[in-house]
Amino acid sequence: MVWGDDRMTGSSKLKLRKQSEIGKVQRFLEWCCWENNVVLADIRAGRLLMDYGKYHLSRNQFLITAIIAATIMFAAVYLFYHSLIISCAAAISGVLAPRLRRDALLLKRKERLKLQFKEALFSLTSSLAAGRSLENAFLATLDDLKLLYPDSRTELLWEFQIVRFRLENAEPLEYALRNFADRAHVDEITQFVDALAACKRTGGDLLEVMKRTSVIIGEKLEIEQEIAVMIAQKRFEGRIMMAVPFVFLAFLSLAAPDYMAPLYKGAGYLLLTAALFLLLLCFWIMTKMMSIRM
Repeated sequence: MVWGDDRMTGSSKLKLRKQSEIGKVQRFLEWCCWENNVVLADIRAGRLLMDYGKYHLSRNQFLITAIIAATIMFAAVYLFYHSLIISCAAAISGVLAPRLRRDALLLKRKERLKLQFKEALFSLTSSLAAGRSLENAFLATLDDLKLLYPDSRTELLWEFQIVRFRLENAEPLEYALRNFADRAHVDEITQFVDALAACKRTGGDLLEVMKRTSVIIGEKLEIEQEIAVMIAQKRFEGRIMMAVPFVFLAFLSLAAPDYMAPLYKGAGYLLLTAALFLLLLCFWIMTKMMSIRM
């Protein structure tokens, strides 16, 4: 009887250990942006309002990004070391690429939301200048946005439809906008909502405040667009510069293998490792230089 209890205890410990290992793997995959089934099901069913501070990759996006990154890592490392073992080990790091892809898509969505909000501000100011109330001005802005963005999946169009729905259910406009600003995580939208709420509380000149706020936010967004245009070419040039050493190394390996042979033995591996480290350092520095935020 005691032996049976000991056996069951050992089986329970083994089961708990397996569950712990599975939990660690699952947490690692989630850290790599592999979303769990519950979150994906809620997103597909539309049970979650969009949080613009987060981006949920689909399974296809995760797999495609990881496979492409693993292939690039395998090819790049193989050019340097000509070793399948080292190249396969480096290819495993491709599972980290979805995190970078998620950050890039998140930033792109925020920039897109800013541009849409800029257009909405112009329409809102025009409606207020025409004598409409603030609530009616937002409803008219929604109609204007539908003409500018025919796609019903446009972010700001979807958010203004939510605002309209809340207004139809007798919810104050500032509450609906505050909810949107909290989920948007965009400074320009937060500043606009703060200005609007302060104006309604103090009874200020709503039209003048909205005009001034729209001008300031619009000018800021225009400056950000000008900076983005200026650095876009330099970013493209930087990517070409990073690709040139790999192309040159591949050309020499194919055209003159005897000339490259000394690099793949003895101290040559140290030289190749140092060169690869310097390339990665240059790539990191260029990325930091091109990441200009206002």
